[in-house]
Amino acid sequence: MNKHRETALFKKSQEIYDILKIITDLIPEDNKPLQFTKLHMLENIYTIQAKIVGAESVNLWDLKMENAAIIRKCGRELMVLYHSLQMHGFEEANYYKIVREEIEEFRVLFRDWVLTFNSKHFIVDEWGLFNPPGISQDYVQRDDELNFLDEEDDDEF
Repeated sequence: MNKHRETALFKKSQEIYDILKIITDLIPEDNKPLQFTKLHMLENIYTIQAKIVGAESVNLWDLKMENAAIIRKCGRELMVLYHSLQMHGFEEANYYKIVREEIEEFRVLFRDWVLTFNSKHFIVDEWGLFNPPGISQDYVQRDDELNFLDEEDDDEF
């Protein structure tokens, strides 16, 4: 049930959370801009973890990719929040460089994780954003493509 917790990606996200928690606990409570930045940091790591769970709990390529896109967005935001800490005068901002190093390690794991998504397990995305490679926006899906229980996938669409 908690299989996602055993993935390298989730474990790395937990390491990032632990470091963020230590750093954000150092933020003065009376500094509203830094408190806002703190909330933004924690929101991003919570979202990353929730979207890993979401992607791990579905079989559909388009839903996995949607979760992955949100994870990417949150990871990129976490990378640049260092500048907000500096801008608002956080004296311990240099510790955030550890977070950036961890996010870089997370990014490498993330790329490998996305490669594990099975692009043959898809439902055509009517919005046209998360169709697998080679599937056009006007693609008409065959009924036999919706049988994701068959592990012997063809290489043809």
